[in-house]
Amino acid sequence: MDFTDIFKDIEAMHQYELLIEGKTSRIEYIKTDSEIYLTHTEEAKELEGNGIGKEMIAKVLADIKNKKLKLVPLCPFVASYIRSNPEWKML
Repeated sequence: MDFTDIFKDIEAMHQYELLIEGKTSRIEYIKTDSEIYLTHTEEAKELEGNGIGKEMIAKVLADIKNKKLKLVPLCPFVASYIRSNPEWKML
């Protein structure tokens, strides 16, 4: 599934959002000039169990890499994803 058109970084709200079927999932963050702290992930209950949370994390990590920010994964769900996907440990 391609989430490009429904994935956004809402900087004013300090969160990434993924909108699917009218339901919003999000990853909240704190950003400095060179670092980003992912603090909380919330997946829409109606979408749980479909791998959407993992897909959202992958999109967020790709955006962080593109912006050349240092990642600090405070959210346990994000940290677990990175442990399971070692290609993202370099952030």
